[in-house]
Amino acid sequence: APDTPVIDQAYSKLSNSITVEWRAVPGATNYMLTAQDGDSFVETIVKNSPGTVTGLKPATLYRITVRAINSGGKSQPSPFRKVKTVLAAPVLSVRSVSCDSIAVSWEAVHMAAGFSVSLMRSDGLGRMLKQNTTNTSLIFTNLDPGALYTIKAYAWNANGMPGDDFTYNQRTSPNAPVDVKVTFNSGALRAVVSWMPTEGALTYSVTVSSGLLELRCNTSSASCTLPSLQCSSEYHVSVTAYNDAGSSEPTDAVSLKTIPCAPVNISIEEDGPGHLLVSWSSVSLGHYYVVFVKSDDGLEVHCNTSYPQCHFQSDCGFTYFISVFAYNKAGQSPLGDVFNYTTAPCCPGDFRAVFTSSDTVRVTWAPVRGADLYETRAAGGSGVVLCRDTATACTLSALQCSTPYNITVYSFSEARGSNTSCPPQYVATAPCSPEIKNITKEGLSVVSVQWQPNNEEATYVVTARGEAGLWHCTSTRNSCTLMDLPCGSAFSVSAIARSPAGQSFPSYSIPLETAPCCPHDLTLTQVTQSVTNISWSVGRGAQTYVTTLESPKGQAKCHTLQTYCLLGCITCGTNYTVSLRAISETGLTSSCSYQGYSSSACCPSGVKLYRLSNNGIRVFWQAPDETRSYRADLHGSKGNFSCTPSSGLSHCDITRIPCGDVYTVVVAPVTDKGPKLTLFSSFCPKKIYSVTCSGSSVGMVIYRGKSNAKHI
Repeated sequence: APDTPVIDQAYSKLSNSITVEWRAVPGATNYMLTAQDGDSFVETIVKNSPGTVTGLKPATLYRITVRAINSGGKSQPSPFRKVKTVLAAPVLSVRSVSCDSIAVSWEAVHMAAGFSVSLMRSDGLGRMLKQNTTNTSLIFTNLDPGALYTIKAYAWNANGMPGDDFTYNQRTSPNAPVDVKVTFNSGALRAVVSWMPTEGALTYSVTVSSGLLELRCNTSSASCTLPSLQCSSEYHVSVTAYNDAGSSEPTDAVSLKTIPCAPVNISIEEDGPGHLLVSWSSVSLGHYYVVFVKSDDGLEVHCNTSYPQCHFQSDCGFTYFISVFAYNKAGQSPLGDVFNYTTAPCCPGDFRAVFTSSDTVRVTWAPVRGADLYETRAAGGSGVVLCRDTATACTLSALQCSTPYNITVYSFSEARGSNTSCPPQYVATAPCSPEIKNITKEGLSVVSVQWQPNNEEATYVVTARGEAGLWHCTSTRNSCTLMDLPCGSAFSVSAIARSPAGQSFPSYSIPLETAPCCPHDLTLTQVTQSVTNISWSVGRGAQTYVTTLESPKGQAKCHTLQTYCLLGCITCGTNYTVSLRAISETGLTSSCSYQGYSSSACCPSGVKLYRLSNNGIRVFWQAPDETRSYRADLHGSKGNFSCTPSSGLSHCDITRIPCGDVYTVVVAPVTDKGPKLTLFSSFCPKKIYSVTCSGSSVGMVIYRGKSNAKHI
């Protein structure tokens, strides 16, 4: 067997191997390298030095020996050397997080104290970037978009010994394309999108969006065609570049507005006499519109407008051919439908409306071109009154009173129908007849009449008609007052309404009777001290009368058909109020007041005569009222005598009265103005006394009554 080799040096450059160098042994044909780690070992046969043992574990301490081999056998193991394998290489995870940055990360490496990561463009351009870190990730920024980079990383141990390195090629994502242009073909409704190629981009994607609609076009070239676009649409076009590292940011959206669609919902109508209104729905992205109108006589006009309608001069009875186009910067809309429109026949002229009665009007007009039928329409009140005829006249009846009507005559043709632009003529019917609701007597000669105000801007005239004449009152409201009506008269009250349109029929008449007149002359005559006769003149309209004398002491009343009345139970010396009520046949009453009445003063009672010396007589009585003065009168054939006592006394004396005569004695009250002989004394009782002479001129006073004489 060969001699034992001697190891010069052993070292590890890779984490899974150790390289051994030794001096050659004469006669040896092969060498066996052994790396032992505890109970496990790895053996490798090599031809000569240096030799490498592989399949080892990273960062592990091994005992390395070498044995020489020939045909005679194996030598003894060489003295061992202890060698530790280097750290394992970090396994990188690399990605391009943006077009100018790359993120590198790895798992922790056993026994690693730090890591070294370097980055350089694979094509050698630019400078190398290197970073040392104790972390397990880092990011390289400010890189070139779309460029391929080589990344190398290794770990080192606490002694700064580097381990295996790991190499990875990573490309940055491309930059967004620039100079994006959109060319629109309005006729074909398609667009071509082009841009400048970007470095490192393999493919491009064009995104076209409009609302919820999204179209895509993928290509490896620098342009793309977008077919079948919609009219009146605004698209947002963006381009994204792709490579194996990812995609760029989309370019800023470029707006693409297609041509507007052909206008729809086109309507044609006559907007007044001689005016044709063409209108349509607004078209999205339509900046302005052009309307072409060609009449059947070959004349063509057009209207350029930014509004969805256009006015044209037109003539009644013509046919017009109409087309509408929308425009914007992209071009003209496709041709839409072509419409034809025949104008209505002309409006009737020389229009006249004449009332033949308060509710009937006759309408006439001149014939017009193209009209086959005429319709007369009176609109007002609660409905419409119609009249259709081929003639140029029509009569409208049963119109409502106090109602404004718009009367319009429409002409009809089979092609168009009615000319609805014909102007109406305003007419108003006469006011409605008022309805008297109430008649209120506010005084003997004042009556308030109320009615239902069923007209606007009308003046009402109320008339009271009777044998006494006519009375009127006027108002624009719902009532007026008839003044100075004569008493005791009968009237028929009616009302009419007047307005500029005419006069209404009279209302239904309401009978009115005024209260009877009070008698002008009333006379009171006192018949006896307790009976008074009242007489009066005739009160016009009165059938019966009620007269009343009233005082705090009582009341006297009588009801009679005559013009006089006797009232009994009159109290003497009493002030009475005098009233009379005149009552008509229908029960209307007039209360009449007159000047107060005073009954005659009360007569004294207990009248007695006593003889005095010197041929005198003393008259005694009992006074009913001590505040009143009285007077005693004696009437005889030999003379008349009287006396008046002082105030407050109830006797007086008469001297030198002749005897031998019979005297009538009356004691009566005296008024403030003197004795009221005519009235008061006639009601006081008269007593007859005989004054006798007894042998001289002085006699005896004897009372002569209806029976026996009485000496007093």
